[in-house]
Amino acid sequence: MSLRSGDPEEIGGYPLESRLGSGGMGTVFLARTASGRPIAIKLIHQQFADDDEFRIRFRQEVAAARRVSGAFTAAVVDADPEGRHPWMATTYIEGATLAQRIARRGPIGGAELRSLAIGLAEALRDIHRADVVHRDLKPSNVVLSPEGPRVIDFGISRAADQQTLTMTGRVIGTPPFMSPEQLQNPRGVGPSSDVFSLGTLLVYAATGQGPFDADSPYMTAYQVVHEAPALDDVPGALRAAVEPCLAKDPAARPTVDELLVRLRDLPVELAAAESRGSRTRDTDTQHHLSTAPDGTAGAPSTPGPGDTAGATSASGGLGRRLRRRWRPVLAAVVAVAAIGGGVAVLRASTETTGGTPDGGPDGRGHTVAATGVPLPQGFRPWRQNVPPGKSRITDELRCVPRGDSAYCGGGGVIATRVRIADGRRLWTAHHPGIPVQGTHLAGVAGRDTVLGYRLPADDSGPGEVVALDTAKGEELWSARYGSQSLALSGRDADAALAGSTVLSVDAGRTRVEARAARSGKVLWTTPFPAGLDCAPVAEHGRAYLLCGSAAEVSKSEVRHATVFGVDLASGRLGEGVAVPGPLQVLGARGGQLVLAKQRVGEIGVIEYEALVRVDAARGRATTTRLAKRYGGAPALAGGRVYFTEQNGEVSAVDATTGRPAWTRQAGVEGAAGPVAGPGALYFSSASGRVAALAPRDGKLLWTTDPRTNGSADVGASPRVAFAGRVAVVSGAGNLVYAFNTAKPPRSG
Repeated sequence: MSLRSGDPEEIGGYPLESRLGSGGMGTVFLARTASGRPIAIKLIHQQFADDDEFRIRFRQEVAAARRVSGAFTAAVVDADPEGRHPWMATTYIEGATLAQRIARRGPIGGAELRSLAIGLAEALRDIHRADVVHRDLKPSNVVLSPEGPRVIDFGISRAADQQTLTMTGRVIGTPPFMSPEQLQNPRGVGPSSDVFSLGTLLVYAATGQGPFDADSPYMTAYQVVHEAPALDDVPGALRAAVEPCLAKDPAARPTVDELLVRLRDLPVELAAAESRGSRTRDTDTQHHLSTAPDGTAGAPSTPGPGDTAGATSASGGLGRRLRRRWRPVLAAVVAVAAIGGGVAVLRASTETTGGTPDGGPDGRGHTVAATGVPLPQGFRPWRQNVPPGKSRITDELRCVPRGDSAYCGGGGVIATRVRIADGRRLWTAHHPGIPVQGTHLAGVAGRDTVLGYRLPADDSGPGEVVALDTAKGEELWSARYGSQSLALSGRDADAALAGSTVLSVDAGRTRVEARAARSGKVLWTTPFPAGLDCAPVAEHGRAYLLCGSAAEVSKSEVRHATVFGVDLASGRLGEGVAVPGPLQVLGARGGQLVLAKQRVGEIGVIEYEALVRVDAARGRATTTRLAKRYGGAPALAGGRVYFTEQNGEVSAVDATTGRPAWTRQAGVEGAAGPVAGPGALYFSSASGRVAALAPRDGKLLWTTDPRTNGSADVGASPRVAFAGRVAVVSGAGNLVYAFNTAKPPRSG
């Protein structure tokens, strides 16, 4: 990636060639020595250079990296930890990280897995022989070079004879790969902690999921400390070597030398993990599988600039959820909790669901489905799994009913047209890329144009928004877009549809572009306000631009946002309205944009503490603090905001006053929603299970049984859409099915 305006031309006398990545703590550049040797230079952000505590930690990182420079790490070439702008140069290691390798090709097996296990153990042996404890072994800190694995990023390491920095009491690390003692007593961490982390890393390499993955960083941390590891999918021979590494008691774990003996005894052709026919979990692994804030996922890896002094080019903190690609792996699906958002046109509204604001047919919260709404002629319940195309990677679809059909997209599918009466697929358009969680369908414009996403076959380059003719699925036009919506709005909605106008950010991320949905004709372009990065938002036919400073967006920590109203005819921006972030866009009510303000805890647990209503026409915002902080994921339906916890608990609060209305158990774990439909609020999980709750008091009316092997992703966009009283439901594995809400397929 080329250098940007404001980047230095050289550091320490080394001319810079390009950027390799940028994260919360620094930026990594590709440079060359006088002899032409490529090196990677980590330059610390100036705000941290002025922090005495951070400077001490960076000095320790440089010292540790110097001590362990060898065959299994990136050797330190030069450094200036005392300079006004601290930096460190290391050898440039060509190759993808383990995180990127799993993301692109799935779990590792056979001789490759055996070599990786032995190579990592040898690397850890050398690190420990230098009296250094790494303390942050994770997939993004392992580079798969042609010569074997290399361990990088000693940003939170320490010498065995040093005291651990407290960092003002924060627990530093990545929960799925941290040891129990690292979570409970960071000052007491020793070499055996790295052995534990190596065990989790090998489980992840073999199966695509960690042994303690859960639905939030907090739950993962609890599993690490208290629960037994999940090892069913680990090949038997490797499991025998790895399981002792995961003992809760550090003294019960083998030393690295003892582990090496066991690993060298593994069969040359180590068996691959057994397939479970689905995809991996993704909890805190988002931290190291994310696209870099500057869009450089897949870049060759070097010591990284991330949150605790570095992830590789894939960067970002536990505090914000970055875009990440689903991995084609061989295990059951569980996704990170508290991921808000979804495509704007899939939001619950009386226009799209046929329901009323209160969910009942008469607006009074009645709990019986409206049997008077007609069914499509010849309707019968149906289900299918839409083929994903050449990529062979399934995910979840989202569907928008229009006329006699539902248009669905996601999971290797740009869009498919399915007849609502019987589930017959009339056409399907595929894309070659790896699905991106949360990216499903941009929407349907009128009755003749459906808009979806085409993702690249690898992690390089931007995606495209694609317009298809609804009659035959023929492509009408396509346009590349820049992706930054998740960092700004909490949504994976890179194209926003307002009526018949499609809004997206150009590939260079400098302006918003408006196109006619049918023809693709560019109607206008509007540059971002100076110093800001922006993402378009569309709600109920109105358009907004949600912006943050380029620095905060690059770190995915947008704490100072500005909302602009957008004139759809001219592209002119209204007066900017300042709103404190980070934010989650929920929808619109009464002509105002409704957002939820987040509070990010020390280990990445996200809670919501206030509701914000932005009146862009009048240039003002109103903030209402909630009676308490809510976890889970928020969604707006009618006049209430619903917070859905991972365990299925739902809390309803008034969208205007913030006052609590009720709290109930939906009976569906990992539920997304709600959607206001015939007579009820509808929640659903990736397993295809649906729960119907009474809008007035949250009483559970009924639930269905699971339809597929999938779970979690509590913050996903709603999985239920309505055509009259027909519910069209999606789930894991490209599942789509439909039933009559007056005769739901009851559980049991």
